[in-house]
Amino acid sequence: MMIADFVAGFARLIASNPDDIRVEVQEGSEITEIVLYANQADIGKLIGKEGKMIGAIKTVISGCKAKDGVSYRINVEAV
Repeated sequence: MMIADFVAGFARLIASNPDDIRVEVQEGSEITEIVLYANQADIGKLIGKEGKMIGAIKTVISGCKAKDGVSYRINVEAV
């Protein structure tokens, strides 16, 4: 999935432990959930101050909804 690849690639650029980045896609009937797994040390970087970094990722993903009609939700979890 192109969006999952984008999220993983973007997260690897930000993370201090890029090898720990893993993305899972769970497709539902109404929402596709993207779960971004990262090293505990990188969670703060990926979320950013006041959620600005993850918010930027969500903004890009929401643009994909306009293209393919799928709603996406992204969660960041520690490995």
